Amino acid sequence: QVQLVESGGGLVQTGGSLRLSCTAAERTFSAYVMGWFRQVPGKGREFLAAITWTGSITYYADSVKGRFTISRDDAKNTLYLQMNNLKSEDTAIYYCAARVRSPMSSGSTWKSESFYDVWGQGTQVTVSS
Repeated sequence: QVQLVESGGGLVQTGGSLRLSCTAAERTFSAYVMGWFRQVPGKGREFLAAITWTGSITYYADSVKGRFTISRDDAKNTLYLQMNNLKSEDTAIYYCAARVRSPMSSGSTWKSESFYDVWGQGTQVTVSS
């Protein structure tokens, strides 16, 4: 079973920035699409952003568009989520996910949890005022 490992979470003040990383344990890992979600206690996972493996297409939730940026470093085989102008409501556990089965489908499908096959364990982000 492929493992994804998130890092970069922590405590930040309102208006600050964080960059989350997600790396696969296997060096040969590849996927069609990778995404970021977050979850707060008592609620389901919220889609944030997704990117194709080549990095050519990105897709964002309206709630984070303009503040969050998803990207991939092919050489490091690492997925990133740059988060700027953080707000208290961004406090959550953040998860990365990967779609390793075909088909790749389209952007609107990427918002669904069920689209993804592999998940990381999550990293906590806390934004304090």
